Amino acid sequence: MLQVNQILQNRYQLQCQLGNNGVRQTWLANDLQAPDPENALVVVKLLVFGGTVQWDDLKLFEREAQILQNLNHRRIPKYVDNFCIDDRVLWFGLVQQYIPGISLKEKLAQGHRFTEKQVRKIAVEVLNILKVLHELHPPVLHRDIKPSNLIWGADNHIYLVDFGAVQNQATREGVTFTIVGTYGYAPMEQYGGKATPASDLYALGATLIHLLTGISPSELPQSNLQIQFVERVTISSSFAGWLEKMTAPAPEQRFANARQALEALKSGLVVNKSVRNKLVELPPRELINNSGCGINNTKEQVPDEILGWNWGAFLMPWFWLWTNQVWIGLICLFPSVGWIMTILLGAKGNEWAWRSKRWRSVQHFKEHQRGWAIAGLLIGAPFSLILWGGAIAFIASLL
Repeated sequence: MLQVNQILQNRYQLQCQLGNNGVRQTWLANDLQAPDPENALVVVKLLVFGGTVQWDDLKLFEREAQILQNLNHRRIPKYVDNFCIDDRVLWFGLVQQYIPGISLKEKLAQGHRFTEKQVRKIAVEVLNILKVLHELHPPVLHRDIKPSNLIWGADNHIYLVDFGAVQNQATREGVTFTIVGTYGYAPMEQYGGKATPASDLYALGATLIHLLTGISPSELPQSNLQIQFVERVTISSSFAGWLEKMTAPAPEQRFANARQALEALKSGLVVNKSVRNKLVELPPRELINNSGCGINNTKEQVPDEILGWNWGAFLMPWFWLWTNQVWIGLICLFPSVGWIMTILLGAKGNEWAWRSKRWRSVQHFKEHQRGWAIAGLLIGAPFSLILWGGAIAFIASLL
């Protein structure tokens, strides 16, 4: 039985257990022989041979160690060591670099709601990792991408961890693999014992859908094996179409590889469902309109494209609040606290106006706010300068 502070191989002092699934134990440990004592934390994975552990488990464990030794990517934990302990029971150990941060699973459990902008950032960073893995010879398939295996690092970058299901893709067609993956994230072909780069793309797409909806893909409805999520999120049509292609039931309907998926995401191309496996540029569809949901309704997400500083609300708060129906802005009429509310209106004005009033579209909203910004710069700013100048002159005359 392993214990806290126990030292393995005269080198790794166990600090705390990070996980235990009955087959594997994962520990945070201190590397007593680390060249840099300030970066001495490592993750030690241990597999005890015997009991419920099958040969397939041992093969996957050894394969993970072998592949990690040959990987060198700044967003994948670096390989440190592997060892075997024969102490009444046979232990196999794998040591990796520790990545400080929090898993996306933990952020979901904390109630974090991801915006389209955040999810796009995650998608780009993970695809950049997969692009390298999929273009190795032979390609390396992760086969278990899910929120718990993506770490939001302390440096605000995404790391891909836990290569316990990793596979060098067989080059011969028809060769089967060990069946691995997590229900809801793994595509159907993976349960048939086969996987391709498109299988990792499906898992990534299902993960991104989970981040957007806050609901596990296994709990979302399906139609013809396609995850149904669009009605539950406020995202652009191009991104929705991209996610639908990522999670298409058949591998040939998805992007062929991570590079193609990344290029499509960056270009803004969307999927024309009438033409399978082809990308065409379609006229952008309006975002789902949830305006007027109420200023206190924090469950509804405000479209990312309307967020930002509102110059109309900041420069002409007394008039702006009436047409935008942001009645909390009336506080700006009180001299003692009015300046605080004026700053808040500048910072939160767009969000409050979107939630407070029903708008025809995002474009209608942006045009309205643009008009107020122009009025604020042409009328509000000069008027404010005149008032401040008069006040300063009056005070100066009294001195």
